[in-house]
Amino acid sequence: MTPYDRVPDQRPVPAGTGLTLEDALPAPEMAEAGGVPARPRLTRTVAEMRSALRELVAGAADDDASDAEPVTVGLVPTMGALHGGHAALVRRARAENDVVAVSIFVNPLQFGDPADLEHYPRTLDADLDLLAAAGADVVFAPDVQQMYPGYPDAPIVTVSAGRMGEVLEGDSRPGHFDGVATVVAKLWNIARPAVPVLRSYFGQKDAQQLTVLRRLATDLDIDVDVRAVPIVRSPEGLALSSRNTRLDAAGLEHALVLSRALRGLADAAVAGEPVDVQAARRMVEDEPGVELDHLVVVDRDTFAELGPELLCQPLRRDALALVAAHVPPVRLIDNMVLPAAQD
Repeated sequence: MTPYDRVPDQRPVPAGTGLTLEDALPAPEMAEAGGVPARPRLTRTVAEMRSALRELVAGAADDDASDAEPVTVGLVPTMGALHGGHAALVRRARAENDVVAVSIFVNPLQFGDPADLEHYPRTLDADLDLLAAAGADVVFAPDVQQMYPGYPDAPIVTVSAGRMGEVLEGDSRPGHFDGVATVVAKLWNIARPAVPVLRSYFGQKDAQQLTVLRRLATDLDIDVDVRAVPIVRSPEGLALSSRNTRLDAAGLEHALVLSRALRGLADAAVAGEPVDVQAARRMVEDEPGVELDHLVVVDRDTFAELGPELLCQPLRRDALALVAAHVPPVRLIDNMVLPAAQD
């Protein structure tokens, strides 16, 4: 049994979740890692992280002194409780960069519900095993006082996500995207002085967050290349999420309705048929144990909701279907691209 076979309350992870270390990493990678790969360097303070990055960058430069290209660093911000989706981010960063850094920090600024913050899984030992096998070089795992000295009376100055942070997920979770933007801006600014080229990796599952962070980098002139990685799903289709560990077997089964509803919309779009959002909503609402928050189709760039006049005909450009629902005791999100009809 690997450390990731258990969740924080010591219940076994239900089968089929894609949340074990073996699920997260394909068999060839586990074999190459020898089962017990060396863990990445663990840093706890900003000074330690910057020092480690400078050392790793210098080492990478020395290893390839003949290469005129600058050393690149791939940063993967996370809140821990890592799963196959996170492993995909790290593998992508490993393939595209000389140095791979991962942050693990449960950010209180992005939680509106204190209970959700309290119960968010914290599995650092298991996370380090997964990151070792996935190829991370260094991990930044600060405590809240390191990130926000004086918390909860700090920080005083934060980042606003603007209009993008007030719709859909932002409407359901006021202040959430302000908290995300603030912590990610800090992480980028912690890493940036120590690295020549910074790339930052995020999952497409959090589609609205991804769009907010791209605008953050653009609007505030932060020198970072934001890169997206496709959603990783369990064999049954459930989008992997750290919150899935809090679902029992029945909850995992009920949660599959989210991806089924989105897949129906995507299939209609591919076929050049009207996109019936109301039918998709009814599908989710009729599922026992699931309370729908929202299911909408939006413009991929602006997140403006597309109205019936656009959805009653073949899509003229790619759109994005978004769903959020409560599956006790957690709230889950998912999304799927709806491709434009082919001429």
